Amino acid sequence: MRKRKWAWILGGLLAVLVLIIAGAVLYIRLALPNVPLLDISVKSTSERVERGAYLANHIMVCMDCHSTRNWDRFSGPLVPGTLGKGGELFDQKMGFPGAFLSANITPFKLSNWTDAEIYRAITSGENKEGKALFPIMPYLAYGTVDTEDIYSIIAYIRTLAVIRSTPPPSDPAFPMNLIVRTFPKKAQPTVRPPESDTIKYGEYLVRASGCIECHTPAEHGQIVKSLAFTGGRVFLFANGMLTTPNITPDAETGIGKMNREDFIKRFKAYDPATYTAPKIGSKDMPTIMPWTMYAGMNINDLGAIYTYLRTLPEKKNVVVKWKPLR
Repeated sequence: MRKRKWAWILGGLLAVLVLIIAGAVLYIRLALPNVPLLDISVKSTSERVERGAYLANHIMVCMDCHSTRNWDRFSGPLVPGTLGKGGELFDQKMGFPGAFLSANITPFKLSNWTDAEIYRAITSGENKEGKALFPIMPYLAYGTVDTEDIYSIIAYIRTLAVIRSTPPPSDPAFPMNLIVRTFPKKAQPTVRPPESDTIKYGEYLVRASGCIECHTPAEHGQIVKSLAFTGGRVFLFANGMLTTPNITPDAETGIGKMNREDFIKRFKAYDPATYTAPKIGSKDMPTIMPWTMYAGMNINDLGAIYTYLRTLPEKKNVVVKWKPLR
């Protein structure tokens, strides 16, 4: 009798647990995400379009993921005529929990989106249809960017040439297809600091540039924040494994021995006006770093980024940047 009693109790508890889990799953599937749309309308001005072009191509590098990159050449420069067409794939081979494709953000796709819907997608990760976006686009960071800068991005992408392309929908693997619905949240914008406040301004640019995303180890496609900026994120290429470097001020494994001028020169060396990306051989090291895009940053912004990175805690992390397939 006692065993039967305990069996009934355990069975009842199990049934309650199943109901709780089923309820939670149902709530996540039906109620999330639920970020409200703001009442906004972005006025397009030449100043906003110019600022947006700078941000989208050289700071936040929206065009890095939302265009086609030529991976046959070092740094994957953009293929002419593909600006904003989408279709870049991020899948399990790159450490992501599913197959994720960037969207077309030219007016072909966005002409029927309101400014409020675009703003929500960029800063909160919920699209026009109310579906959650996987944060390959670091929308949780973009949600802290100055509202005026996001407005400038919106004004700029409205001017892109129409490209008729419809990439397949992303396909997150289970359980990420449920978990991702919990990610979107209301934007919490900050005011862009004055350039004279170099450290705070540099921190703002680092956040907007998403440096932390690639220069931090990741698990199941999500960064390990306790190891921020220490490098170690792995990306697989057809000819080998790329691991991102440490960019903390550690003298041995980071950027501790690099001065401001060297840091700026490192970026400016890839200026498309003077640099042509070489072809990648079967044993050559590629890189996901869009050097030719970041090279378009002005010197003051690059200097501010360097100054901020030098304020980070020094963390030692030895990485082997490139392991070719044997």
